[in-house]
Amino acid sequence: MKSLEILDFPNLFTKEVVEDPFTEGPVHFHEVSQTIKVLLVWDPVRLPCTFHLLTGIVQPEEGALLERQTVQATQQKAICSRDVSSLFGPIPAFHNTLWSIMKSVQPTAFGPLPGGIPRWLLQLLPMYCLSGHPTLPCNVLKFKSTTIMLDCGLDTTSVLNFLPLPLVHSPRLSKLPGWVSKDGTINLEKELKECAGRVFVDAQPEFCLPERELLDLSTIDVILISNYHCMMALPYITEHTGFTGTVYATEPTLQIGRLLMEELVNFMERVPKAQSATSWKNKEIQRMLPGPLKDAVDVWMWKRCYSMQEVNSALSKVQLVGYSQKVELFGAVQVSPLSSGYSLGSSNWIIQSHHEKVSYVSGSSLLTTHPQPMDQSSLKNSDVLILTGLTQMPTANPDGMLGEFCSNLAMTIRAGGNVLVPCYSSGVIYDLLECLYQFIESANLGTTPFYFISPIANSSLEFSQIFAEWLCHNKQTKVYLPEPPFPHAELIQTNKLKHYPSIHGDFSSEFRQPCVVFTGHPSLRFGDVVHFMELWGKSSLNTIIFTEPDFSYLDALAPYQPLAMKCVYCPIDTRLNFHQVSKLLKEVQPLHVVCPEQYTQPPLTQSHRSDLMLELQPPPMPYRRCSVLNLPFRRRYERIYILPELANSLVPSEIKPGVSVATVSALLHSKDNKHTLQSVPKPPPMPPSKKRKRVIEEPPVALAPKPMLSGAVALEAFLATLQKHGITEVKVEETADGHILHLQAEDTLIQLEEDGTHIVCDSEPLRTTLRDLVLRFLQKL
Repeated sequence: MKSLEILDFPNLFTKEVVEDPFTEGPVHFHEVSQTIKVLLVWDPVRLPCTFHLLTGIVQPEEGALLERQTVQATQQKAICSRDVSSLFGPIPAFHNTLWSIMKSVQPTAFGPLPGGIPRWLLQLLPMYCLSGHPTLPCNVLKFKSTTIMLDCGLDTTSVLNFLPLPLVHSPRLSKLPGWVSKDGTINLEKELKECAGRVFVDAQPEFCLPERELLDLSTIDVILISNYHCMMALPYITEHTGFTGTVYATEPTLQIGRLLMEELVNFMERVPKAQSATSWKNKEIQRMLPGPLKDAVDVWMWKRCYSMQEVNSALSKVQLVGYSQKVELFGAVQVSPLSSGYSLGSSNWIIQSHHEKVSYVSGSSLLTTHPQPMDQSSLKNSDVLILTGLTQMPTANPDGMLGEFCSNLAMTIRAGGNVLVPCYSSGVIYDLLECLYQFIESANLGTTPFYFISPIANSSLEFSQIFAEWLCHNKQTKVYLPEPPFPHAELIQTNKLKHYPSIHGDFSSEFRQPCVVFTGHPSLRFGDVVHFMELWGKSSLNTIIFTEPDFSYLDALAPYQPLAMKCVYCPIDTRLNFHQVSKLLKEVQPLHVVCPEQYTQPPLTQSHRSDLMLELQPPPMPYRRCSVLNLPFRRRYERIYILPELANSLVPSEIKPGVSVATVSALLHSKDNKHTLQSVPKPPPMPPSKKRKRVIEEPPVALAPKPMLSGAVALEAFLATLQKHGITEVKVEETADGHILHLQAEDTLIQLEEDGTHIVCDSEPLRTTLRDLVLRFLQKL
């Protein structure tokens, strides 16, 4: 099947109401199949079996808006001819076509021409930004009639405004005083508690969801997940918005994401709080509260945690994909995940049509850790690159933080104290355990017990060992020796590392001190970590080491003040820093970069550090929560196939060496975003009837296309021809577009232009003669 390239006009041949790109008004197109008359330019040497549309006239059915569609087709012709010229060089002028109509269209009808680019040449690509958290993104992209959600991260920083959920009764928390305004007019003692000068909500912690009012989320066709941290809001999206689409993710992302959701649900359900707190969310009351509650955003959108039933239902909609696997969406768009190097199964995504390409870079790393390295080369030649998930600690070197973590841990153990490490149950903990494996013997910590406490501890450690194909090369080779890819398997075998689902049961009988405990949640608001904060917080021998960068450690510790235990902040964030991403963008060279507005300015605490921001040319397009961006795209082509029998009927005519053209009348059939040129069907013969003949209208017959003429009429040669035929009195006047010939004796005007010839004459025989003389200089197609 031979392919035909034509310019894409959005939804031009779809049966729906669309916005007219020229008049900003709705246009009704009545049929999916329209007759289209085209001129094909064929270069068999450069592009064998490929045709390029040069001209086109849509012939709509009765009732369609003929004028607008004709204008659109005319503009289509103009752009295609320009592009073809760039491919094949200048093409001779064509006569008796729509060129004069094209010239008569005023450019103002299509808006201004910024930078020389007509507005109707730009395809505006809307992107809806539903999250304000740069590392927990949620954006929606409308691309080629497909609505795609990019990640659905859950902003858990809102839980810092709530009191911790202790596993056992806490006398200290239960005795905290309620909050009353200074003038006594607002009394929220049952909802708000005061601790060390801060006010906290005494209720089940709630999460800040992605914005759900900006667009109808039920219209989303697919959700692309980049890593397991960026899918925690999935049940809120799939179960409460009417979502009927498909979610795409890699297998490690799905399985570890399921574990993290299961852990979150477990943390909440095992310490239920019956009372709810809603009065403080009243705008008038919230305005009177002390910070940071006063400054909390969209508090009415905060929701409690989902249930396991909702988790299972949401994850049933996930379809697994592998790296570089191409998935076609409705025939219009192709998506493909690439390794991002950040975590097991983490992905960047390529979203492309035949001629446009969008790259989505989220949570990527160039450091040599346990996942597969980042695929950078596939990001090249992007029209738009959407950049999210850069490091939250641009000034903290991960290797230096690991060294500081180990040294502080060793100092505390030698002093007889305990070490508490609040962390997620997957991700950085694998690197921490590997670092400790190498450090234990040299630091004489061989007898110190290490505990990993989480409802999913066992599953997390096992999953990290079985996803061998998703690991870096060094760890993959260990699997074939065979050896476990991660050293924590040996720590477990030698009883140096023990894991438990909770502090109850076996842990209570086997627990001994001093020790190191890895447990969640990093926010210190729920999970087993709350118990250890209450247990060890009063002793200065103990140390809490923060390694997760998602939460402010000062805010996390606020409800535990006054606190005697030492605090060490060693945030380990392996994601791209600004220097690395600037180097990456220079290599892949996208036409446009889109990023959170936080990346376009230095941090508030380091306003002088211009190196902690993106400085690009052209400048990146920033976005914030609830903003809608129109991403610029140059209109290019849409692929159209021509059926073999129709292609065989073409009769190319060479108009210059190596370039041939042919005309064809065909039916343009569009289905599932696949466009095909088909032969125009012949009308069926009328069946004979014995009844009385009635005058009926004959069905329209497909007319053969009129011959098209190419070439130019040479003035001197034409004058010589006229003289040979007895026309000698010719006055020549030069114009901006060509020449006007005044045949004085015959009282006739001939207007010669590059793309047309006009004869004004009263005598029909003379007009016919002059026409035939002109045709001698032109090639008939």
